[in-house]
Amino acid sequence: MQAAEESKKKAFQREAPVQNGWRKQDSAKEFLWINMGIFLVALGIHVFRNPNKFASGGVSGLSLLLSYYVPAWPIGSIMLILNLAILGLGYILLGKESGGKSLYGTFALSGMIWLLEVILPCTAPLTNAKFLELIYSVFIPGVGGALVFHNGGSTGGTDIVAQILQKFVHIRLGYALMVTDFIIALGAGLLFGVEACLFSILGVCLKSFLLEAVLENLRIYKIMVIISEKSKIIYRYICDDLRRGATIHMARGAYTVGDKEVITTVLSRRQALQLRQFIKKEDPAAFITVSNSTEIIGNGFRGFE
Repeated sequence: MQAAEESKKKAFQREAPVQNGWRKQDSAKEFLWINMGIFLVALGIHVFRNPNKFASGGVSGLSLLLSYYVPAWPIGSIMLILNLAILGLGYILLGKESGGKSLYGTFALSGMIWLLEVILPCTAPLTNAKFLELIYSVFIPGVGGALVFHNGGSTGGTDIVAQILQKFVHIRLGYALMVTDFIIALGAGLLFGVEACLFSILGVCLKSFLLEAVLENLRIYKIMVIISEKSKIIYRYICDDLRRGATIHMARGAYTVGDKEVITTVLSRRQALQLRQFIKKEDPAAFITVSNSTEIIGNGFRGFE
């Protein structure tokens, strides 16, 4: 019994550095995904939202409204000024780490929009299909924003306000964004007419639901429970090759009345597919149950918010 406990301790010691190394490597991937997401947000705003006067929330929408009074100022520069004013609030209420990510997102998004205004001027809608352009003005920034949020970043502005609402009022991020953006959308009616107002309000609703749906899809992890005669080979593959942890416990089957090891592990969809293929090769008779989870908190996953 004592020998078995010592073996478990040694196995845990081998796994710990792997988890830490995985997190360091993952930080670089998160940074790349954040930049990809910010670029998609900037592209959707510049090409589809601004030319059509869709003030569908966010600092970009508020900047569009303000540009009506100061047309000589690039919208990117107006966004930068507004974002910097909001950053202090986020730094105080969300903490140093979130403030740093928001600071980067603020400069990156404003800079990308500013750059697009210079190298790719787009002062008129691409087509006469207003509703089609609304879909693209929501879909592209919505996917980009979800990538940014999923990887722990922020594009600044009302995203910070929404994160504050999520933290202190405990409402879902998509709904928090809808509340903060809805007021800005109403302002479009005062400056650009009823049609722009209605399109902007519809854009706010679509963006909120799209963001929520994409985030839910990105956060799905697979919880796998495995019963196999080759459990040792399987959990070593999970730890050494997939670089994930696993919980092992003994269970007794009601039909066979025999004791077997049961492995429980949480994996990404790609890792779950790799494990499934590995088990199929090593033990086709294994019994596996798979369920989805949209929120995993702990080492190697998300921390407490």
